[in-house]
Amino acid sequence: MMLTLADCGELELIARLRPYCHRELMGDDAAVLSLPLGEQLIVSTDVLVEGVHFSLGMTDTPVTMTPQDVGWRSLAANLSDLAAMGALPLGLTVGLAAPRNCPVAMIESIYQGMATCAQAYGTSIVGGDTCRSSVLSLSITVLGSAPPERIIYRDRAQVGDVIVVTGVHGASRAGLECLLSPQWASTVPAALQQAWIQAHQRPRPRLDIVHWLRQQVPPLRLAGIDSSDGLAAAVLQICQASGVGAVLWADQIPIVDDGDHQQALNWALYGGEDFELVLCLSPELAQDLCTAAGDRAAIVGEIIPEKRVHLKLNGELLPVQVNQLFQHF
Repeated sequence: MMLTLADCGELELIARLRPYCHRELMGDDAAVLSLPLGEQLIVSTDVLVEGVHFSLGMTDTPVTMTPQDVGWRSLAANLSDLAAMGALPLGLTVGLAAPRNCPVAMIESIYQGMATCAQAYGTSIVGGDTCRSSVLSLSITVLGSAPPERIIYRDRAQVGDVIVVTGVHGASRAGLECLLSPQWASTVPAALQQAWIQAHQRPRPRLDIVHWLRQQVPPLRLAGIDSSDGLAAAVLQICQASGVGAVLWADQIPIVDDGDHQQALNWALYGGEDFELVLCLSPELAQDLCTAAGDRAAIVGEIIPEKRVHLKLNGELLPVQVNQLFQHF
């Protein structure tokens, strides 16, 4: 017989979830954390809802990942927000809302996925809350820190900067397509399928770039964001915050090789959920950053005075399609 949350009750559920959390910091009404000397607190919260951000078969949407994948991916999205700010994690809290008939094993697997991701990036769950709901959802708050002079903001881009992406774009969207369209996936080599599905289910937040940036003396002047809503949206948000414009060079964007170049380019620009960093900095320093980020990192454009974002494709300047940008509402 499948044990549900209604059978289990809140106290037993918390006891079952405790092994996935930081043992010394769980149990009181709130966690107590210390900031590294001279650093500021960076906080980010994401709400993730069944049927919107992930699918475990509890709604009418197709299943696209396991509960452990949901846990990993949910936390990775938050850690990516810290990376985009130049911060390293201190801990995280999890707010869980779930239906009474939700299997306890599913919840435990989600927390196992979160704990695995947290351990991989040197952090842990330090608290949270649970409540009953008609739909399964997670509200994750990550706490991080950074020295004030190394915090990355969106409004620091300057005319003459180049735009660097830390890796391939469109892989997560390609992975989702593999999961939703098996017939299309059958035309893709198995190794690529696996890599793209992994990119969708188990993204890697680029905290390695934060570690590299911490080693640069003096601190680099840069603007940045992550590409969770797509490359085009990331560049547009930087430009709006900085009061500048940009040209993206289509032939320089690292995209997936799916045999349909236009589709792959659209996925890179508008697909979202790649969780790479998009950074604007001087051309003199950009190549060092690309080398540190890996062989799919690339310089993909430049910042210009005109307050518009264009795509340079086949020698022609085309406006970014704002109507294709991801919108929650």
